[in-house]
Amino acid sequence: MSSIAAANWQEARNLRLAARLGEANPQPPSLALAREGVLRRAVGLTLEASGCSAPLGSRCKVETSGGRWVDTEVVGFAGDRTYLMPTADLEGLLPNARVVATRRRGEVAVGEGLLGRVIDSDGVPLDGRGAIRPEGWMGLAGTAINPLMREPISQSLDVGVRAINALLPIGRGQRIGLFAGSGVGKSTLLGMMTRYTAADVIVVGLIGERGREVRDFVESTLGVEGLRRSVVVATPADRPPLARLHGALRATAIAEWFRDQGLHVLLLMDSLTRFAHAQREIGLSVGEPPTTRGYPPSVFAKLPALVERAGNGADGRGSITAFYTVLTEGDDQQEPIADAARAILDGHIVLTRRIADAGQYPAIDVEVSVSRVMQEITDPAWRARIRKLKQLMAAYNAQRDLIAIGAYQRGSDPLVDEALARWPAIMQFLGQDVTEASDVEASRAALARLLDDDTLQNNSRQETAP
Repeated sequence: MSSIAAANWQEARNLRLAARLGEANPQPPSLALAREGVLRRAVGLTLEASGCSAPLGSRCKVETSGGRWVDTEVVGFAGDRTYLMPTADLEGLLPNARVVATRRRGEVAVGEGLLGRVIDSDGVPLDGRGAIRPEGWMGLAGTAINPLMREPISQSLDVGVRAINALLPIGRGQRIGLFAGSGVGKSTLLGMMTRYTAADVIVVGLIGERGREVRDFVESTLGVEGLRRSVVVATPADRPPLARLHGALRATAIAEWFRDQGLHVLLLMDSLTRFAHAQREIGLSVGEPPTTRGYPPSVFAKLPALVERAGNGADGRGSITAFYTVLTEGDDQQEPIADAARAILDGHIVLTRRIADAGQYPAIDVEVSVSRVMQEITDPAWRARIRKLKQLMAAYNAQRDLIAIGAYQRGSDPLVDEALARWPAIMQFLGQDVTEASDVEASRAALARLLDDDTLQNNSRQETAP
């Protein structure tokens, strides 16, 4: 056989193979010409292939025993070797298996048909309700928006939680971090905001969490009514790191599509830390050097790339208000991911174990929590009341130990005396039952009543008078 005939035969064979792959795995119309390579090495979750030149981020399929194909993504290359990371288990993988490049980039099916559905990181329905008919396709990595074209944050968003609405007001299009250790009510607070936030569409990304929590969140937290306007992307902890990474990217892409339709979207990502852990596993597997506490540099590049996709759209096209949970290992607020997240988010709400152990929920530590858009969405009188309450709480907590043992002498500090008189009312104001909703106006009015009530202050003065 001549060299020209051999080349034509190989090209025809690749075309037939690409057609078979397309029939078995329907994809958007951006299929590239399949080029076949050979699997040379498999160590851990990293696969090395040769003869399959494909750009970073493109997809390849690896053949396993029994004719099954495993979807992978190109995560690196060295010389003639291409490094692949799978999105599913590698059971049945064989040496010298065929590797075929299928498309240049990941695509996300989008459309109103996603509302009320629960899908995985590949867009496959998990709820057993049949296939989803897409209205279009979005790139998994999204499209950057010119920062000068974004609409400014100027409107307050009602999240239904009194402590947040009154003391840490959220703006429509803001990116907020929920910083918490394990077992301090993070998921409960997310559930409250899911039910009570004023948004057109809710997109939930359950990334790297326990599989049991997926059904609990869908049935107990969202409920039938909440699910009707929601899309849930679930990638539990037992999925490969690339699948967890894609779960966060897919949830964000879906939120972007609804934003582009002019809707106001609430994006809940639980959690940003698991997203970082997935990227750490990928980076270390392909040979990246560990830097801060074992995290490779790519982790700190991926975080802002994900977060910056949320926010207000251009030309008044809609908004994505995003809440990202951040797990603080050992309640350490200076943990690398927590520290990096604080720098790129528009504010942070801290939940502390001390407050949760005292039986107060939500366990929000108002003193160390910050909303960076408060100046744009509040008036001077509102800001003055927020500062006053924070001053009272700081004064009380500074003398907490003396107050607990009865060693504090009333009259020593007028601010502490006022805090003592108002403390039961402050605790009642900060606490809220999960079945109770408090809108922005009601929360603001409750704050005004709490601080403008002179009865408690007068009683305090009488008790300290000689």
